[in-house]
Amino acid sequence: MLPPAAGTAGSSARREYERRKSKDQDTLREKWGPFGGLAVALSDDRPSTKSWSQGAIGEERLGAELNALTSEDLAVLHDRRIPGSKANIDHIVITSGGMWVIDAKRYKGRPEVKIEGGFLRPRVEKLLVGKRDCTKLVDGVLRQVAVVRNHVGDVPVNGALCFIDADWPLFGGAFTTRGIEVLWPKRLGKVLTAQRTGDVDVPKMRESIASRFKSA
Repeated sequence: MLPPAAGTAGSSARREYERRKSKDQDTLREKWGPFGGLAVALSDDRPSTKSWSQGAIGEERLGAELNALTSEDLAVLHDRRIPGSKANIDHIVITSGGMWVIDAKRYKGRPEVKIEGGFLRPRVEKLLVGKRDCTKLVDGVLRQVAVVRNHVGDVPVNGALCFIDADWPLFGGAFTTRGIEVLWPKRLGKVLTAQRTGDVDVPKMRESIASRFKSA
């Protein structure tokens, strides 16, 4: 059984979904008066509300796969609040060989890196998922990595964007952009289990991270 301090994957996203859904339903009831219950029953979630549910599902599914990897030399923490911020880190994994900051996303489309510039212009790497520019996701993980690295000092800290339900090709597909690994859950699991050689004290580091980055 996982220690209580491990946190619950997707919990803050799930709470935000329920909060938004309740607010939307209250608005419908107020608008339609005596027919409010019927309006709620016939209405779908707004896209902006549904996105929180989709995000929570992605975090929950990845969290379950990460939990299955836990051992004496691999520990997992979920949904951790960044101190002094409303932002959170979806998953933190501590192994004997280092640490991983992981952002889970449930997007449709094929992830790929697009390189622009060179020669006469600065080289710029963009992350695309389908036709959607998701470069800001890389920026977000880089910031999270920096925050964790500032706390752990010399321990190696890696970043990953894990896309659940994306259109990954049958062969290959995973790549690195600006030092951030972009991959799918099973591929991530293989990367993590391969990094179990090192001198990181996993239980001690887990306790330190859990104390600094509280459950969201």
